[in-house]
Amino acid sequence: MSTGWEQKLTGRTQLAALVRQWRAAGEKIILTNGCFDLLHVGHVRYLHAAKALGGKLVVAVNSDSSSRALKGEGRPRVPALERAEILAGLQDVDAVTIFDELDVRELVQLLRPDIHAKGTDYTAENVPERDTVIACGGRIEIVGDPKDHSTTELLGHPEWRKS
Repeated sequence: MSTGWEQKLTGRTQLAALVRQWRAAGEKIILTNGCFDLLHVGHVRYLHAAKALGGKLVVAVNSDSSSRALKGEGRPRVPALERAEILAGLQDVDAVTIFDELDVRELVQLLRPDIHAKGTDYTAENVPERDTVIACGGRIEIVGDPKDHSTTELLGHPEWRKS
């Protein structure tokens, strides 16, 4: 029995078509991205705050190779497709795609989101995609609670270390 999360997983071409449909129906498009290696409460609060901006929330998940390039050897612990599936199961998330680049500039150019939401470990000035978002007519919003939770921190605890 399908719960509907499978329909949220999409490639770029299908995602672009979906975003066009949503926009035609009057929806705002919110894009956020990250590795989401081990889902924790900070991620959930961040995604909930992004969704609260009002609109359809698209989550772009770093591929295994881009996660490794950003986080180092031994990461990610969870394969990209499984991370995407977990995110698709969350009520606040409307669509999930996996991307291979180190940032989401290409996705911003393709989707032209109204809002690009980033976590509190960023400022509106240091978001890597900032100039592209603005050039595409969008704005940056910093959302979520203070960066008190991280997968890297969790993995530092002895009980989380990979044997």
